[in-house]
This record gives sequence, C-alpha cells and structure tokens, in this order.
Amino acid sequence: MKSTQYTEKVLDHFRNPRNVGVIEKPDGYGKVGNPVCGDLMEIFIKVGKNDSGEEVIDDVKFRTFGCGSAVATSSMVTTMAKGMKVDDAYKITRNDVADELEGLPPIKMHCSNLAADALKAAIDNYRTKSDPYVEIEARACSVPDIKIILGEDEFLGKGVYKKVDDLSEFNGKRVLVVDTGDKSLELAMKLTKHTGRVVVLTSAKTTPGSEELKKKLKLSDVKILHESELLEIQGTDDVEKVIIQDFDEDEKYELFVDTVIILEV
Repeated sequence: MKSTQYTEKVLDHFRNPRNVGVIEKPDGYGKVGNPVCGDLMEIFIKVGKNDSGEEVIDDVKFRTFGCGSAVATSSMVTTMAKGMKVDDAYKITRNDVADELEGLPPIKMHCSNLAADALKAAIDNYRTKSDPYVEIEARACSVPDIKIILGEDEFLGKGVYKKVDDLSEFNGKRVLVVDTGDKSLELAMKLTKHTGRVVVLTSAKTTPGSEELKKKLKLSDVKILHESELLEIQGTDDVEKVIIQDFDEDEKYELFVDTVIILEV
C-alpha cells in the first residue's frame, strides 16, 4: 500500500464511525495516549455472560482524539469486540484491526492504531481495576499527518483547486481557502480583488501566518475561521458546500461555497 493511501473501509469507518460515545458506569475503561503524535483513545466496555456462562462484551463505546485512521481503527476494534468473549477480545492485535480495515498506510501503523491497546487497557481495568491510562512510547510520524478530506479528489477540477493560475476564475464566487502556509494566505488576500467572499480555514487559534502577513490579514476583507478543520466537500456535479469541524465549539456545521482551494505544499 502506498504510504498515503486509505482503503474504502478506512474511509467508511472514518465517515460513519460505529459505537461512538460513552458508557456511564462502565465495567471497564481504558485510555491510551501517544504523547509524541497526540492521538488519544478511550474505550468503555460492559461485560455480561452468554448462555454458556462465559464473559462476553455486551456493549463497547469509544471516544478518539486523533486523525482519520485513529477514528477508523477505534471504530473497527469496537465493531470486532462487541459480542465477543472477553478472552478473545483481549487477543485482538493492532495487525488484526489493520487487516479488518484491509490495510493502513505504513506511516500510520505505529502512531494511530492504538485502539487495540485501549481495548486491552479496558479489559485489564475490568479484571484487576488497574490504572486505565496507558501511555505508549512511540516516535513521531516520519511525515506530517495525512488528513482525510472526503470529496477532495472527487471534486478536483469541479470546484476544488490544488493550484491557481488565473484569479479571474473566481470573480464573484464564494471561495474557501484552506490554510496550508503563507502562500495560501497571500492568495486569499489577492482574491479579495476579485470577490468579496473569501474565507480562510485554519486550525490556529489566532491570525495565522508570519508577523507581516498577520498585520495584512487583519486589515483585509478575508474572513478567518479559527480552530477549524475541513472534513468533507459535497455537491452534485460541482462543489456546493463543505462540512467543517469547529474544535472550539466541538461541533460540525455546513458552509455553502463555490470553490475550495487547497494549495499543495
């Protein structure tokens, strides 16, 4: 598998994660974190017994703070474990989860596939009331985290731009520029001469860019959406709207746009 390629199963579990949530008063709780990459998984389990008197996982929920593959692996491991005998669920490995997802990019295996570890921590907590938190020592990814933007490839050339040659193409359009560095911010300001509706999407809490750019942005007509991330691009034939995650408010919302610019870095 190419280092940046995600399977359809990974995309499905990222877009439609199973078993998301919290179990109040769980029988077991596990939390695994990677301080290097910042991924964090929490798994909650309820344990019952089957007709043979064997302990089984009646219910399992998860919460994850991490990239797309972190969400997908957490979703998959809970799907695998639900209804399984506790002893068998404890044996689920990271490779088992990756295999069920039909593969993960090699660069994501070591830092994002921590879901199996979180499940084991929850079972250990259930059995022995041990500390539910496990900190995994792992190196950082060899390349920056790969974000999954659903619809990015589908709408390339249909409203999604990776490079811009002719600014007049954007006359009067609603333009969303994803902050990928100073070049994207400079482009956003240039676009205000062609349209009055330019929005920059950034994960930063304050005005992004170099000190000089920050001053120019504050004086420009560019609207900035802080602490946000682009999740999905939607439309029929061309781009019509995007789904954005607002980390400050912890909510998703729709924004209607005509074009999305994601400059390659």
